[in-house]
Amino acid sequence: MSTSTEVVRGRAWMCLICGWVYYEDLGLPEEGIPPGTAWEDIPDDWCCPDCGVSKEDFVVAPL
Repeated sequence: MSTSTEVVRGRAWMCLICGWVYYEDLGLPEEGIPPGTAWEDIPDDWCCPDCGVSKEDFVVAPL
């Protein structure tokens, strides 16, 4: 059995409400945010895909 593990090296941002994590290296292609997109480059009106809160409710996540 073979498993693949993706190594994430860039910054990650975690939602303080639900714990969902945005990884800059991975982006969020299903929402039109390509891999490598910095947190600062995500629109200010973007919301957490799990709970709907704004970017203001995210903090840098430990990797």
